[in-house]
Amino acid sequence: MPAGVMIPARNMPSMISGNGNVGGFGTSSGLTLGQIMFQPNMMEGQLHPLEMTQNTSESEIARMRDEEFDSTTKSGSENHEGASGDDQDPRPKKKRYHRHTQHQIHEMEAFFKECPHPDDKQRKELGRELGLEPLQVKFWFQNKRTQMKTQHERQENTQLRTENEKLRADNMRFREALSTASCPNCGGPTAVGQMSFDEHHLRLENARLREEIDRISAIAAKYVGKPVVNYPLLSSPMPPRPLDFGAQPGTGEMYGAGDLLRSISAPSEADKPMIIELAVAAMEELIRMAQMGEPLWMTSLDGTTSMLNEEEYIRTFPRGIGPKPTGFKCEASRETAVVIMNHINLVEILMDVHQWSTVFSGIVSKASTLDVLSTGVAGNYNGALQVMTAEFQVPSPLVPTRESYYVRYCKQHAEGTWAVVDVSLDNLRPSPTVRCRRRPSGCLIQEMPNGYSKVTWVEHVEVDDRGVHNLYKQLVSSGHAFGAKRWIATLDRQCERLASVMATNIPTGDVGVITNQDGRKSMLKLAERMVISFCAGVSASTAHTWTTLSGTGADDVRVMTRKSVDDPGRPPGIVLSAATSFWLPVSPKRVFDFLRDENSRSEWDILSNGGVVQEMAHIANGRDTGNCVSLLRVNSANSSQSNMLILQESCADPTASFVIYAPVDIVAMNVVLNGGDPDYVALLPSGFAILPDGTTASAGGIGDAGSAGSLLTVAFQILVDSVPTAKLSLGSVATVNNLIACTVERIKASLSCENA
Repeated sequence: MPAGVMIPARNMPSMISGNGNVGGFGTSSGLTLGQIMFQPNMMEGQLHPLEMTQNTSESEIARMRDEEFDSTTKSGSENHEGASGDDQDPRPKKKRYHRHTQHQIHEMEAFFKECPHPDDKQRKELGRELGLEPLQVKFWFQNKRTQMKTQHERQENTQLRTENEKLRADNMRFREALSTASCPNCGGPTAVGQMSFDEHHLRLENARLREEIDRISAIAAKYVGKPVVNYPLLSSPMPPRPLDFGAQPGTGEMYGAGDLLRSISAPSEADKPMIIELAVAAMEELIRMAQMGEPLWMTSLDGTTSMLNEEEYIRTFPRGIGPKPTGFKCEASRETAVVIMNHINLVEILMDVHQWSTVFSGIVSKASTLDVLSTGVAGNYNGALQVMTAEFQVPSPLVPTRESYYVRYCKQHAEGTWAVVDVSLDNLRPSPTVRCRRRPSGCLIQEMPNGYSKVTWVEHVEVDDRGVHNLYKQLVSSGHAFGAKRWIATLDRQCERLASVMATNIPTGDVGVITNQDGRKSMLKLAERMVISFCAGVSASTAHTWTTLSGTGADDVRVMTRKSVDDPGRPPGIVLSAATSFWLPVSPKRVFDFLRDENSRSEWDILSNGGVVQEMAHIANGRDTGNCVSLLRVNSANSSQSNMLILQESCADPTASFVIYAPVDIVAMNVVLNGGDPDYVALLPSGFAILPDGTTASAGGIGDAGSAGSLLTVAFQILVDSVPTAKLSLGSVATVNNLIACTVERIKASLSCENA
């Protein structure tokens, strides 16, 4: 199991009977106007990641190993201090190490084989049995893991050394054979170039590639940095699609309908040389932006963030994609983190548009690859060039999405060091609908030991943000909505989630933990689709199959409708999505804890009718206890109503947190828990998205419990008619509006009382 992700040791009880029912309650197929709402449950146990020391020298590791080995082999008689001879010795006493008894060591080693990462509860229980403090148990396990890691590295080094010696011997043998080789025709020494037919072709291919590199380098040297706006419009854009969803309320016509993404086609052959040279210049700028310090990047007064010095930027990079358009604002940020993922896998995610949009589903509402100019060389993405379009979002209907047309370029700079850069191509196709330009933005990825990677993310855009609602103005301008901090926090969170999917050594012993590997993967895949569906219905994105209903409901509630036909992942019929955002004078962490706490669910859940929520199974997928996927049962207070099963995911990172849930069918979940295909489980997700309000006090993010406020978005998806061809009634819209309004009032009242 990868370091940094711990799974509490619990067993899942038998919960589903042969007829597909959960002991004593019936089935649930979807959220309708007659039945809704459920609440998250908190995951028990505190998770402890293995901390990684990046700069520890080999000598220090060896000393730690020797001390640990010594401490685990001494007899229990050496534990005691206070011998009479020592009391009379005038010399200063050396620091004594605590020696464990042979029995304690034997018991802890036996436990280590079963679970090398015990949680607080397990450490306390083990310490109580062995007469040790939990802190002593914790340190012993940390030292044991370090010792095992060192032994493993020694074995690997020995094996690699042996293989190296073998390769050296082969190399010497081949050199001797070549030195004595003779021409079969004349018997004389063999001349270079006559070795083989294959070598001749390889040399020709090498010469051709060198010529191509020289040609591209010459183009870059001649044209790099010249504003592309000076080039003529070389191809006309394709006409927009006939489908029109209408403008979003509060955003204005210029921000609605996704005209930019619908009108862009693949670049022409005449465009490609300009795209290549722009990508080469953008890569150079990104590397310098990621590595330079002051005066280009100025540290904020609190020392937590870096701010771009725009005047210094213009002096350092005088060329590029041209001057900033009139009325546009500059947003620039840089953030660094170490994530639990191999650098090669990170590059693959960034260069695969499907994986990229899935991992960053909370930020990317739509993405597509228009053209691939280069797939890279040597079987990897080194040198890959892709022309793409994407739409970026914030989980709120009050923030317009940002559409971008750009080229993505990937390059390997050294062994274990890669960079991926984006830069806008909007100036190739001038359009009045362009409201966002991406200057060179992307990330520098460096390989770290033990499968980790160091990622430095740079986000630099110029945007017209006049369509942003006043509630979100401060958050957007602070850079937490679209900036590097949100990208890096989302990546770190998703890397933890992916590591939990790959975990294989799930310990048994605690109630509720799903240990079936196939069942874990299927349930996490289903929860991932639920989160993506929720984000698609809560933001102001125009990229999804929703139609905005004009003139319905209150001004601050956005209601959309969608007809679902022949989609196995959604129940058939007419679905209404209602979403609204508002400010709360409570920290994001307190709001997150309140909404995922089953004990406070009755304070805001109107339709649960006081039902008791019980967790039947869960999968921990992160360091924090709030990050988990759960299967919940709602026991209705009314005995005449059937009980419900709820799939729920709660997750938090420093920039945003979510509590998302959906009713699920009992029989379908039985199939999923046994490793079946989750794509055929119908979902209508509802839930909450919690963001900091962007004030100085909330700069620390979700994890801080300060006095800053929160921006809460509430969203419901409700099946109002199971017949897709039915007409939508105004009564259904009014009912959904009333439901969301009452829920908002209850949340405000509960948190206001709690805050008081």
